[in-house]
Amino acid sequence: MAGNSFGKIFKLTTFGESHGVAIGGVIDGCPPGLQLDFDAIQKELDRRKPGQSDIVTQRKEPDSVEFLSGIFEGQTTGTPIGFVIKNTNQKSKDYSHIKTVYRPSHADYTYDKKYGVRDYRGGGRSSARETASRVLDGAIAKQLLAIIQIPAYTSSVGDIFLEKPYQDLDFSKVESNSVRCPDEATAEKMISKIKDIRKEGNTIGGTVTCVLQNVPVGLGEPVFDKLHAELGKAMLSINAVKGFEYGSGFCGAKMKGTEHNDLFNSDGSTKTNLSGGIQGGISNGMDVYFRVAFKPVATVIQKQEALDSSGNIVEMQGKGRHDPCVVPRAIPIVEAMAALVLADFYLLNKLYN
Repeated sequence: MAGNSFGKIFKLTTFGESHGVAIGGVIDGCPPGLQLDFDAIQKELDRRKPGQSDIVTQRKEPDSVEFLSGIFEGQTTGTPIGFVIKNTNQKSKDYSHIKTVYRPSHADYTYDKKYGVRDYRGGGRSSARETASRVLDGAIAKQLLAIIQIPAYTSSVGDIFLEKPYQDLDFSKVESNSVRCPDEATAEKMISKIKDIRKEGNTIGGTVTCVLQNVPVGLGEPVFDKLHAELGKAMLSINAVKGFEYGSGFCGAKMKGTEHNDLFNSDGSTKTNLSGGIQGGISNGMDVYFRVAFKPVATVIQKQEALDSSGNIVEMQGKGRHDPCVVPRAIPIVEAMAALVLADFYLLNKLYN
């Protein structure tokens, strides 16, 4: 199976399935001499892991990482960093009812038709459990980038939107509630919405906004490796993502050029930032900000029509432990993938200088 690696210089390759023995990966290209903060790495994994609150899946996984190579006396050696995260709380019997059934809007049908075989336990390789490996790599990338800050937060759940611009938010409050929205009043509405949806046996989508602060000028490559193009690819590779926009995004399509142009200050900064910190595919020193849309989780605890492997339309009902809204747990994944993109371009820039 191709497509299991991300990055050119700072490169991550992941392996494993949701209900296998373990998931893990290999990080290649991390420079030597980086003193790692292992507590910070585990904290990032804890932000993504299941069972954190009553609005996420209740699967219990410690998500403790075991490093196999590439680290000596707490420092990176410049050689490949191998790691595993054991799966300890699988309930594969929860998926026996879909052994020969393709769930609506899942990867069951496409994996089976492409490869002729599929691991139906929790979605196998297509499960979002794979993203724990990305979060670990992102945690190391964040330590490599040091001065760059990468806060993300829940900006909408269903039809409930956080209306405040990111400049007016206190990012230190993102972790103050289970939905990871830095505005208390909006967070309460979002949490109530998710709980109501869960009682219905249904799911709901939402959006994550991410802000990259202190990004130096010059990250990004013309013509096909633009910074926003790589960020878009990174975000669209995350499970359940349906859309990506940066800067003014789709709203910019309604504006006139005189309204949209970011006029310069004498120091090279701009008076506005509708460009989203990127011009010509290269960072310009302003904040890079973008929004990622997540669909409702496809597994619903209601009866729906499905297709079986013999071509029959059958009735099925979702089982197992699933997120009623994936957005709160997606925050560290979005941050991690952004960190991987920036780390790759950062190292590429160092080759030029």
